[in-house]
This record gives sequence, C-alpha cells and structure tokens, in this order.
Amino acid sequence: AETWIGLDRWTRENNAGTLRLVATAPVPVFSLTTASGVFVFQIKSLLARWNGLQFHLGFEPQMIGGQPFIHTLDLEKNLKPLLRQVEIPAKTNRVIVIDPGHGGKNTGTESVFGNANEKEFTLDWAKRLARLLTTNGWQVFLTRTNDADVSLSNRVAFAEEHHADLFVSLHFNSAAPNREQSGLETYCLTPVGMPSTLKRGYEDDAALVFPNNAFDAENFLTALRLHRALLKETFMSDRGVRRARFLGVLRGQNRPAILIEGGYLSNPREARH
Repeated sequence: AETWIGLDRWTRENNAGTLRLVATAPVPVFSLTTASGVFVFQIKSLLARWNGLQFHLGFEPQMIGGQPFIHTLDLEKNLKPLLRQVEIPAKTNRVIVIDPGHGGKNTGTESVFGNANEKEFTLDWAKRLARLLTTNGWQVFLTRTNDADVSLSNRVAFAEEHHADLFVSLHFNSAAPNREQSGLETYCLTPVGMPSTLKRGYEDDAALVFPNNAFDAENFLTALRLHRALLKETFMSDRGVRRARFLGVLRGQNRPAILIEGGYLSNPREARH
C-alpha cells in the first residue's frame, strides 16, 4: 500500500472535489472543496481546518514532484470520514454517560483564583449538561454525582454497564504559571499507526490496538461536532480537535468516546467563567 497519496490525483479519480492552491508563502496552502465542506491544509504543518474548524493531522503533508501529498492514514482516518459525514442513527432513548473528571483526592488542576479545583468545575458542568440533555430525549448517567474518586477502569465499566451510546469525559486545562494560554481542546483516541497530538510522557506505541479504535471515524466526527457547538456558544479560542493515546478513560470504550478540555483554569478570564 502507498504511504503517501497524491491528493490531486486522488480527488480526480474519486470525484471528491476541487483542489486549489490558495497561498504560496511562507509555505503552500491548499483547499479541497467538496460536497460536504472545505478541507484546508498547508505543507509541513499538522494543523488543518474543516469548514473553518481546526483539527490536527497525524502527519505533515508533503510536496512531492510539485504536488501535495497526504499520508494514507490521514486520508483514511481524517479526510474520508469528513467526506462521508456519517450521520448518528436516529434512535429514541439514546444513552449518554457523562464523566466529570477527577474527584475525591484526585482534585485535578487548581483555579488561578485558588478557591476551587478542577473536580468541582467538572461535576458542576456535568450536572448542568445532564439536565439539558434529559430535556432533549437522552438518558443521562454520570460516572460520579458527588466528590468521589472513581478509577478510570470503573468509569469505563460504568459506561459498559449502562449500554451507553456515547461517552463524554469533561476536564479543564492548565498552563500554570502561564496565565495567557486559553482555548478549547477536544480529544479522541489516536488511530493505530498514527502518532498522537499530545503524549504527556506516555510511550505512545503506534502499534497498540485498543477497543475504542473500532470507533475511530465516529470518535472524530463526534469530537468535531461537539467542538464546533461549544465554540459557537462560548466564543473561546479554537485549539482544535486532537488525538491522544494515554487517555485511559477512552481506550477501553466500546462506543464513540471523547474528552473535552473546557478551557484553562490558569487563565483568569476562562477561570472566572
């Protein structure tokens, strides 16, 4: 199998859309206009956009023979799902498990104001979200409803026991002592063979296969949709949809699963809101 695919040839052979060079300096930037949306990427950069929304590729696109080439895994795990735009099946009594991150002795990051920890904010967020989703026809279960320290394995098992259709883990970020960093990040599990966007010291063995990898496309599309909805409501900076392999709360899930970092508690403006 080819490792790199010439995007111009691929789009013509698959009638996928129109590829255009939209900038040349400081590096070439291309747009692919399709029936589903517009994919924008630049050579030697992991950052890409889909209809203006930022996400991270696994490999930097390359110029080969004067033409843009994209890695096979990015074509399979990013571009093809975007072009297919898999719809969530219509279903009544859909079940969602919301996971308020941290709890108990596991306090998470501390607010810049020093009067609260991440565990308190995630639980408050989860309870508010549960009420909204319930009124919209979801069956909602929380992995914790009080200040309890729940293990990652138990959070995964909880979703399995409740036959969840979707798992969403809620967290907040920190860049302390940097008080300027801000924005929204949304994570899903890294596909097999692809390097992670964030590693945090984890070995990040690209050959590892986890149960949740069976939902790579659904994870990615769900992450994009929720990320876009949150940006629309909060007007936060877009730090993109990202991939990580160290997130134990996602790896064992047998359903679409994402993790949201809802802003920086080290940033006074975001911590206040």
